[in-house]
Amino acid sequence: MASFRFGDFELSEEGRQLRHRGAEIALQPRVFDLLAYLLRHHGRVVTKDELMSALWPDVLVTEASLQRLVSLARNALRRGGMDNAVRSFPRIGYRFAAAVETGAGNGPGDDRPAPAGCAGTVERARVLFGQRNWRAAAEAFERADLAGGSSADDLELWARALECSGFPNKALEILRRAAIAHGAAGRDRAAAAVAITISRIHLERNEAAAAKGWHARAARLLGDVTDSREYGLLCWMGARIAAADCEPERALALSGQACETGRSIGDTEVEALGLMYRGFYKLCLGSTEDGQDDQDHAAALALSSGVDPMTGSTLYCNILWACRNFGDWERANQWTLGYQKWCRECGILNFTGSCRLHRAELLSVQGTLDQAEHLVTEALEGLSTDAPWAIGDAYRVLGDIYRVRGEFDKAEQAYENACAAGWDPQPGLALLQQEKGDGAAALSGLERAMVGRTWPTLQRQGILLAYQALIAARNGLRERALQVIGSLEDVPGRWSTPSIRAVVAEAKAELCARAGEPAGAIEQLEIARRLWSSVGAAFNTAELRLAIAELLILQGTPAGAETEIRAARFLAERLGAAKLIGRCDELEGALRAG
Repeated sequence: MASFRFGDFELSEEGRQLRHRGAEIALQPRVFDLLAYLLRHHGRVVTKDELMSALWPDVLVTEASLQRLVSLARNALRRGGMDNAVRSFPRIGYRFAAAVETGAGNGPGDDRPAPAGCAGTVERARVLFGQRNWRAAAEAFERADLAGGSSADDLELWARALECSGFPNKALEILRRAAIAHGAAGRDRAAAAVAITISRIHLERNEAAAAKGWHARAARLLGDVTDSREYGLLCWMGARIAAADCEPERALALSGQACETGRSIGDTEVEALGLMYRGFYKLCLGSTEDGQDDQDHAAALALSSGVDPMTGSTLYCNILWACRNFGDWERANQWTLGYQKWCRECGILNFTGSCRLHRAELLSVQGTLDQAEHLVTEALEGLSTDAPWAIGDAYRVLGDIYRVRGEFDKAEQAYENACAAGWDPQPGLALLQQEKGDGAAALSGLERAMVGRTWPTLQRQGILLAYQALIAARNGLRERALQVIGSLEDVPGRWSTPSIRAVVAEAKAELCARAGEPAGAIEQLEIARRLWSSVGAAFNTAELRLAIAELLILQGTPAGAETEIRAARFLAERLGAAKLIGRCDELEGALRAG
């Protein structure tokens, strides 16, 4: 049994493993056998008949089966830029065309001897990395580095282990060293890939100038190369920078280019990233159904192909942000459960601040308020280092939790903190202002929240408009409420999420009630209640049950009202929402007074 080194790869026949820079690549058994056979015979062209006989002994297969294995093998090698290593000879067969070293070495991708006393530690770090024991791997790489320095490839692995451990800020200096080392060795594509990673981390830290600088550096290193993984990643990162610069159309075009590049070269990760962000910017620009389809396709593509942990985290983070901005809680719940399972499988146990924030808001909507508050507090600690731009959003979520509990002073303080951090805490702030009797301020705040072309503003338009309609209706502004409802319903399918439809139904119910049409109001409230219930929104469901109970009491239907109050009390007590519990008491008193 031999081992083979080529480029940044190492294939071990004994261990039946293919590794790229120390990380194992999952292969189907026959794909591994194909690569191993071609490597053993890398000095010649291996005929198709010979390969089929070796791979499928005593089984009759067509050339299509062999072509499929070759395609899968090239896809596995593409992450190291070696997809062209398996060269086709039409009507004859295939040859492994890259330089191959037979036997053991210091490790894949390391083109110099390991420093004395360091080899064992480096090898241990690589093994831990391959096992996805991220924190232990990072510590081992650090010890190896202190013992005598690290290769560029090992620096990359060290940085990735830190990111997967939840410390992207600690990875930056290590990545800078890797970029310099790759550049000094003339490995421009490798240096460009590292520069793109540095750009991403800086952008997520709200350091736009540094992000743009490293992105430009990557572009210069790649030059005119457009048929590579690195070019696809360059387009994807360019899309994120364009979105941050309030250029959603350009962001859409660049993410589409990333998707097409990934698809054309057979790189699943690049295709999934481009597809996910293309969907994200479609949502910004109003193509709701197409955007959601792109994002769901990207997530499914990632799940079915075993993407890199950081790529998977980026994909899930993106889809959950989009769900949150659209109030698409049912979809958010489905993908959150999938994300948590995926993280456990990848060994990612230390969730980033933004991941905790996603989970916290979903829990707050579902009514698990204490746990949600704890997660937001944890998130705020992590966001200060890995995503400081989202600190204001965390305070917004915290304000929503306090508002639901009826702790209005604490909610107001949290919303003020969100504003101070540069984040608009709508629509929660408007609902608090309405609750305190200041409808004019509530409407004015919602209108201001829709000014601009940042991606959060564009994606939140539907939910903000829906609450404009509701608050206008509650303040007796019938024509204004109808106008906003019309703008939401004029484009079928654009604002189709249950939460937006539920708030619109609440606005219609308010208009019916004010027009002296209690039956119509109850009908719309029932629609809203079912929609909120379908996404597990406990507080909203309880509120609507109490509103229905009040109308049933006025109609002289005490039995129905009693049922609604009992159901609402169950939810209110689970939430710990004192205001809702007090409202249950009031309505039960009205029933007894009868």
